[in-house]
Amino acid sequence: MIDKKVAIIGGGNLGQAISTGLLDSQKVKPENMQMTRRKSALLAPFAQLGVKTGSDNCLAVRESELIILAVKPKTIVQVLDEIKEELEPNKHILISVVTGYTLKDMYYRVEKKLPLFRAMPNTAIAIRESMTCISQRNAEEKDIQLVQELFNALGKTVLIEDDLMAAATVLGACGIAYSMRYIRACSQGGIEIGFGAETAQVIAAQMVKGAAALLLENGNHPEQEIDKVTTPQGCTIVGLNEMEHQGFSSALIKGVISSYHKIADIKDSID
Repeated sequence: MIDKKVAIIGGGNLGQAISTGLLDSQKVKPENMQMTRRKSALLAPFAQLGVKTGSDNCLAVRESELIILAVKPKTIVQVLDEIKEELEPNKHILISVVTGYTLKDMYYRVEKKLPLFRAMPNTAIAIRESMTCISQRNAEEKDIQLVQELFNALGKTVLIEDDLMAAATVLGACGIAYSMRYIRACSQGGIEIGFGAETAQVIAAQMVKGAAALLLENGNHPEQEIDKVTTPQGCTIVGLNEMEHQGFSSALIKGVISSYHKIADIKDSID
């Protein structure tokens, strides 16, 4: 349990996913959490759980210690300008989950030397299975441990340099969509070879979950696990080779790189 008051500024999809994960993990008590968004009526389900909801960002900051910014990239400058007078270096820790806005940007915007963090989770945070990359500026070890404790309750975390955050966004957050598209394609193939749609999806999704667990638990390279199921002249190697002939790996790599370039465009629009 984290004995600090948490404010989530921006109760959209990601903000709600973070809130759900923190509440379900019992890492934060409902009465110690606040959420804001302009249309605060949309936060009614959280209010029913005991979370304080509203649209006053400054009030939420004043009444909290851990501030999580989950607003859209195009509004982060406006929100930081709105709340910066409320931020106190000896009281607040500011965490941004906003794409494309660096720790350096945050530091010069708030004009105060307080612990600053960027965290890039993905939507699996709502079921506590996120991969969250974290970078920091001006933070002491106790601050780092606290923020990692918060997000470790929601999946796995890794500390990275801030200049890798755009890459982390693509691999860890956009990657959720890439994985979903892969599962969907596998399901469609499963339907074509005889399964019903529901059964095909369950098989494909559990297969991906198992494959990921093998890598995370064993620490092996993917090719080591591939070798275990590719027998000479077998059906697996035939399928893999056909996918490569059709550009499977190349398409994935190009997709990752294209998303990375798009983040650069978002950063330019914020500036």
